[in-house]
Amino acid sequence: MRIAVLGTGMVGRAIAGRAAELGHEVTVGTRDATAARDDWTEWAATHPTVTLAGYADATAGADLVVNATSGDGSLPALTAAGEENLADKVLLDIANPLDFGNGFPPTLSVLNDDSLGERIQRAFPRTRVVKALNTLTADLMVQPRQLADGDHSVFVSGDDPAAKKVVTELLTSFGHTDVIDLGDLSTARGTEMLLPLWLRLYGKLGTALFNLKVVR
Repeated sequence: MRIAVLGTGMVGRAIAGRAAELGHEVTVGTRDATAARDDWTEWAATHPTVTLAGYADATAGADLVVNATSGDGSLPALTAAGEENLADKVLLDIANPLDFGNGFPPTLSVLNDDSLGERIQRAFPRTRVVKALNTLTADLMVQPRQLADGDHSVFVSGDDPAAKKVVTELLTSFGHTDVIDLGDLSTARGTEMLLPLWLRLYGKLGTALFNLKVVR
């Protein structure tokens, strides 16, 4: 599968590296492909099959697009990718609407009766948006067995069952064994609003290597 990962940060690199390891053709999209950061250059040297391009070029030929940008950068990045390049494609949205305006821990800029995932869907109605992987740290998104038992839960939300199936298959290939389909995209409000709890647990535990398990 041809995968475009938008964002060169920790999450983008984790998704891109793992997807390439699994044999996918991966291009990472960035605002300016000619101005890659030093840390990206170092990472790219150890992942030679992953290419770097501008948002539009990365997205144009992709089968699956992954939004791994920051929450406040998501809509600008997707706009730069281009509505036509996103039309009819599955978009895995990992971003969270975190507002660092008052320092750490951040608050949510979107909550309760809306979500970032829904805002993306409204902005790009022909795109098949699926929210997932936004409730855990980057390393565990792609290597869930790093935890002692690896048996923990991830969630998918979206209006298109076929798109959710594509994302679920990708998550399963990453090693996730408990993928819970919450329903339509409005259920992304719940997973985005898990972030305040996640941040408090991070502060208490002193590590991001944890996740939640739904026991039933």
